Amino acid sequence: MVTTRSTKAALVSLIACTSLVLGACSEQSDSAAPAGGSESAGDMDLSGATGKLTAEGATSQQKAMEYFRTKYGAAVSGSSFDYTATGSGSGQKQFINGTVDFGGSDSPLSDEQAEKAKQRCGGNDAWHLPLVIGPVAVAYKIDGVDNLNLSPDVLAQIFGGKIAKWNDPAIAALNDGATLPDSDIKVIYRSEESGTSDNFQKFLKAAAPDNWSTTGKSFPTATGSGANGSKGVITEVSATEGSITYVEAGFAKGVDGVGVASLDFGDGPVELNADNVGVALDHLKYKGEGHNMIVDANALFSMKEKGAYPLVLTTYEIVCSAGYQDDNTTNMVKDFLKVALANQDSELENKGYIPVKGAYKEKLEAAVDAIK
Repeated sequence: MVTTRSTKAALVSLIACTSLVLGACSEQSDSAAPAGGSESAGDMDLSGATGKLTAEGATSQQKAMEYFRTKYGAAVSGSSFDYTATGSGSGQKQFINGTVDFGGSDSPLSDEQAEKAKQRCGGNDAWHLPLVIGPVAVAYKIDGVDNLNLSPDVLAQIFGGKIAKWNDPAIAALNDGATLPDSDIKVIYRSEESGTSDNFQKFLKAAAPDNWSTTGKSFPTATGSGANGSKGVITEVSATEGSITYVEAGFAKGVDGVGVASLDFGDGPVELNADNVGVALDHLKYKGEGHNMIVDANALFSMKEKGAYPLVLTTYEIVCSAGYQDDNTTNMVKDFLKVALANQDSELENKGYIPVKGAYKEKLEAAVDAIK
C-alpha cells in the first residue's frame, strides 16, 4: 500500500529515534552523558597505554569509529586514534601490510589473506571480532511511493537487470494497491571494492539462489552505474528519480526523498528495525573457532526465522591475536576495543548501529582480554 507523507515521517522518526535509527538523529557532543550504561575508565580495566593508534577499512563503521575515537581519547589521556574509511578491501590490505594496527572489514579474510596476516602477526593468527553491527538498507527514490515491499528474488532480478521497470508485475504483486510508475529502474552500486557489496551479493545468493550466483567485493557492472563509497551511492540515489541501491542503514536516514524498502521472505514484509534485526542476531552461527568470531554468512542470509531481518553487516575488527610490534601497541589496541565495547549505548544506536549485548558482548570481551 502507499502511505501518506505524514505516516512516512512518523515511521522514519520511530525507526530513527526509538528502535534502529537509520543514522545520526543527534550529532551532539560526545561529552554528553550517554544513556545505556557506558562505563568509566576504571570499570574498563584499561592499561592507559598512550600513543597514536591507527586503523583503516569499512565505511560502514565510520560513524561508530568516530564515536569510539572521542570516547577513547576521553578515557585514555594522551592517546589518539585515526580511522581511515577507505573500504573493507583496503582495510584488509593495510592490516596485512602492517600499515595500520587493525583493519575494519564487512567480510572476513580469505584463507590466503589469513596466512599473510599470520605472517604480519609474527606467526600468530589474526582474529575477526564482529564488534560493529549495522543493517543494510535497500534504499530507493520513487516520487509518490512512500512504502515499498520487495522480496529477495525480485531484488536479485532488479540488480541483475531482469526486472527493469518499476511497474513490473513481480513488484506489483508485492505492493497491492500501490501506484507504481511505468519508468526505468536505475540501479546504483558501489564502484570500489567493498565489504558491503560482498555481503549484499552473499545475501542475494543465499536468499535468492535461482536469480543470483556471484559473490565478491566487486559488484557486477552490467546493470546500472557505480558510485564510490556509502555516501556516494546514497547521494546518487537522492539525486536520481527511479533509483535503487544497497547501503548501510545509517547513511539512508534523513535523506530527502529516499525511502527504505521492507523485505518479504515469504511470510509478509519485514521492516528494517532494531527488533527485527535482533531476531536475526539471536540466531547467529559462527565458522571461526575460539576467539576468531567469523559469522556464518550463508546461515545468516538464508535465515527464515519469522520476523527476522537478516540483511545485516557484522563488521569485523581484524586484529593480531598476538605478535604486535611492542607491548604498548598491544595495550592500545586492547584499550580501544574495551572502550568501544563499553560504549554500546543509545548514542551508538542513534548513529545507525545495533548495540551488542548479552552473551554476544561477553564473547567479544573475552576475545579482547585474550589478545597478547
